[in-house]
Amino acid sequence: MRIATWNVNSIRARSESVVAWAENAGVDVLAMQETKCHDDAFPLMSFLAAGYDVAHVGQGAYNGVAIASRVGLDEVEIAFDGVPTQLVDGQPIREARAISARCAGIRVWSLYIPNGRTPDDPHYTYKLAWLDALSSHIALRMAHDPAAETMLAGDWNVAQTDDDVWDREYFEGRTHVTAPERAAIQAFLDGGLVDSALPYAPGYTFWDYTQLRFPRNEGMRIDYALCSPALDTRVIGAQVDRDARKAKGASDHAPVVFDLAD
Repeated sequence: MRIATWNVNSIRARSESVVAWAENAGVDVLAMQETKCHDDAFPLMSFLAAGYDVAHVGQGAYNGVAIASRVGLDEVEIAFDGVPTQLVDGQPIREARAISARCAGIRVWSLYIPNGRTPDDPHYTYKLAWLDALSSHIALRMAHDPAAETMLAGDWNVAQTDDDVWDREYFEGRTHVTAPERAAIQAFLDGGLVDSALPYAPGYTFWDYTQLRFPRNEGMRIDYALCSPALDTRVIGAQVDRDARKAKGASDHAPVVFDLAD
């Protein structure tokens, strides 16, 4: 079985290439982030024609997460208990950042963690609260069913170590590398989840469009999957598909692909 996560950076602009990539790569389940469209605008037919069912929650030109599966798509859940809201024009909004479904017995999550913007921005506080709420929710679920096979896949917007960024000094005073953000990810790991890509695919997954970041390999590793121990034992390989990032008009993120034993 093959599961992938990919921040597609607008699914309407890239639906044909995303579907073609998934088919060619033999992906059974694809977690997508930053779809950037409402549910009724999602290019569903492209996926259905290729044999994928899709669950999606969108928010217009921002955020949006989806799961495409050709091995079953059951018990779809949008967001999670205790998810923080974000004030938009003075109104509390639950952003479209989390969706999960059961695919061939595995609870697959597609997550788009808030960016944080800058450490002194309210969005940074929101990011930390969002991660804390998710961590608490997952801890409760794992305590209820320790043998559950769970994958939290997505764009985490946190580089866990200095090895996960091309230049630590460049990121000094910026988000993605601060101690509180890294501690928030560590809470998932301390709770028993495993960064299943790391032994196989430690390379960068995101390269900004500007300043020739990709040709210079000036990137970050912010896309990965945290797996329950029961699922991690099935992970036999992972890779970052840099070729997908090279394609014309590609997303600024590369897909991360996981191979699971039957």
